[in-house]
Amino acid sequence: MRVDLQLRYPIVLAVQFELRGFSVLLGRSGEGKSTLLKALAGLLPAQGGPYAGQAPQHRPVGYLPQGYALFPHLTAWQNVAFALPGRQARRARACALLETLGVSELASRYPQTLSGGQQQRVALARALARQPQLLLLDEPTAALDPATREDVFAELIAQVRLLGLPALAVTHDPHLALMADWMAVMVARRIVQQGTPRQVLAAPAGMAVARLLGIRNRLRGVVVDDHHVAVDGVLLAASAAAGLARGQPVGVLLRAEDIALLPAAADSGTNPADPLWTLAAVREEGLATRVITAAPLRLEALLPRDRTDAIALHADQSVRLRIDPRHVQLCALDPATDPE
Repeated sequence: MRVDLQLRYPIVLAVQFELRGFSVLLGRSGEGKSTLLKALAGLLPAQGGPYAGQAPQHRPVGYLPQGYALFPHLTAWQNVAFALPGRQARRARACALLETLGVSELASRYPQTLSGGQQQRVALARALARQPQLLLLDEPTAALDPATREDVFAELIAQVRLLGLPALAVTHDPHLALMADWMAVMVARRIVQQGTPRQVLAAPAGMAVARLLGIRNRLRGVVVDDHHVAVDGVLLAASAAAGLARGQPVGVLLRAEDIALLPAAADSGTNPADPLWTLAAVREEGLATRVITAAPLRLEALLPRDRTDAIALHADQSVRLRIDPRHVQLCALDPATDPE
């Protein structure tokens, strides 16, 4: 399925992207993601497809709004039955949907007595009551605490896949987006990249995409040759530079998890000509340790437990970095989204 939609109210928005299985639209808050879903559901006027020109009540769409929007004065089965057409056997049909999602025992309970995950299942059953051809989910885990968000989202994806129903969820959380079958990335109210999560993560289309994906080290550099880029005078080995024009400005992306640190005195695996890096800060994050360098560049590295157990780190310490050239990603600079 393909989305090709243009709307002018309440914001100007024009997007084109594909839907494949459980798809996620990733973007910052305020980009218009929720507005796009409402337009697809027919709740806002828009042009384009799918379902162009159809009234909201005739669109084969199931809509799961942010926060689930369950009626507090209705029980679970009554919430589901509210979306069912006709008058016959509505309770039995609603309970059958709840049973499909594994929560039939909640049928007579009110939303305020349910956990976030249980409310989500009831809301999903209500969305499915219309027998949709497309399921729309607006920040489906926004009402959940961080400890359960990923588990609930994974369960939601599994349920939707089991039903064989295409779905589009919007979120600003990259960890959730990476669990989908397909993802599109929205920057400055336009789609700048789409593909499988693995494809997008392996080759972000720009600095703005890298920021959305949570890549902390985003630098500007210049291609020196097929094997190196220069960032503020510091030479970094980069396999991705092969085939790029010398002197070409590029974005330089490096995940904090892909940087290894060695003590300055260590000789194994280091080149004496490599620069020394000065640590500006050392911060524990659970069992890992995040270090931030001050010179010659500002970089962040996230060290696993085994590395922090072996090396005592502190601010103002000099260390050497080990950066695999394969992990240095390069991307084009977009003047519209990557201003100087």
